[in-house]
Amino acid sequence: MSVAFPSWFIENILARRGRQHVFDALEPRRTALLVVDMQNAWLQPGAPWEVQTARAIVPNVNRLARALREHGGVVAWLQATNTSAGPDAWPMFFDHFTSAANREAGENALAPGSPFHALYAELEVLPQDPCVRKRRFSPFIAGSSNLEALLRDRAIDTVIITGTRTNVCCETTARDAMMLDFKAVMVSDATAAASELEQMAGLMTVFQVFGDVRTTDEVVALIEQGAAVR
Repeated sequence: MSVAFPSWFIENILARRGRQHVFDALEPRRTALLVVDMQNAWLQPGAPWEVQTARAIVPNVNRLARALREHGGVVAWLQATNTSAGPDAWPMFFDHFTSAANREAGENALAPGSPFHALYAELEVLPQDPCVRKRRFSPFIAGSSNLEALLRDRAIDTVIITGTRTNVCCETTARDAMMLDFKAVMVSDATAAASELEQMAGLMTVFQVFGDVRTTDEVVALIEQGAAVR
């Protein structure tokens, strides 16, 4: 599924960098698939922050994971793990951006051991895949997680971003990845937001200046092309 970006938007991109897509190749062994917040808290029907469209992208996420693993890449599953108290507290979010009625439910949902904190059962998570708990929207901000160190240790320089929500945690992850000099690729049909408008907003923000935006078909083709030239 391709994204129909407005013509003026593509024209602006071409004027800025002279071409539409940022990266023409991927080296699988130096690439990580980041699967953002595909947890029951967002995917299970009736969950606290249900994003119905997130369930529809599960097959594409699994397909990308299989393709990258086959050619020596890393698949990392990121789990939001937030609290308003304790050493990892995030009072700015819980005190100002969450109502009192939702605060307790949100904290309980994202606590380790909660059924909502767990990854959605239909995702193909393998034993060798790292599962990384993140304490902020982005896993790359200081103190959020050990993801950057994990990727650097494995000589990863490219990240493929999938998951939910496109315009919140996925977008923030792409922004920080690019500013830490990782090549970032957002997958348009393997990310999900609460509405079509928010989906497009997240993709446009990333595509404009933080990373590439490709479909699952395109990313799998890039992975296979990269593997063929080794």
